[in-house]
Amino acid sequence: MPNPNSNSQPPAAWCYSGNQIKRWRSIANVSREALATAANYAPETIASMERGVRMPSPRLLDIADELCGAQGMLSAAKEYVRRERYSARAVDFIEREREATSLWSYGVTLIPGLLQTRAYARALIDNRIPPLDEETVEERVAARMERQEILTDRKPPVGLSFVLYEAVLRAPLVDEDQLERLLEVSRLRNVALQVLPFGQAFSDALMGPMVLVEGQDHERVAFMEGAFASELSADAGVVSRVTERLSMIRTRALDPDESARFIKRMVNQP
Repeated sequence: MPNPNSNSQPPAAWCYSGNQIKRWRSIANVSREALATAANYAPETIASMERGVRMPSPRLLDIADELCGAQGMLSAAKEYVRRERYSARAVDFIEREREATSLWSYGVTLIPGLLQTRAYARALIDNRIPPLDEETVEERVAARMERQEILTDRKPPVGLSFVLYEAVLRAPLVDEDQLERLLEVSRLRNVALQVLPFGQAFSDALMGPMVLVEGQDHERVAFMEGAFASELSADAGVVSRVTERLSMIRTRALDPDESARFIKRMVNQP
């Protein structure tokens, strides 16, 4: 794995498309402010797209293409940037997830993306600081929903194990629809969903979310996501420690049947 940590590397499609927008602007003598006005973006937003820090939106590519007389060269980039609809630090992990044959996930503060309802996902994505523009929000929500194909559409099925700390379920954003979604997913033959109650938690279970992904080559990679940095690692020592922690968390958690009853009681609470 050439560079497992994607925190400082925006997707290549973002960088290339943004650079092309800047080049075509220069050729056509179109100022950043003029493009911003035409596209209804702030000039600072255009600048971040041109640097590849933010995904150049399909709308901006079309408007820049027309304004700069690019004859479809900029609009053609839409196909490629749409493939990279995730935050820069998550791109490498998403690629691993697409190739997974098994996946273990532990959520300590949030419902994992693979289990989120559209409403829950949108609430999270739409409340980032600094805020995202509406078009980026919609793209990322759609991308998160598409990721959930791993639950039912892969052949052979992917083995999926989820453990959720009780605090995740009791957060204000978790409504009845989200709880029902968890119950629905828990009934799938290839999914094991467990709850770690408050009383069963231990110090390592409170240190943050963890995901362990195994691919067709049987190589395992560990993904740890934080508020400001994420790490994707194939290092044997890191993978071993994450495997050990996840195994202990699964042992302490309620079994899948008990977990389903736990969630059902929450649904039925007045």
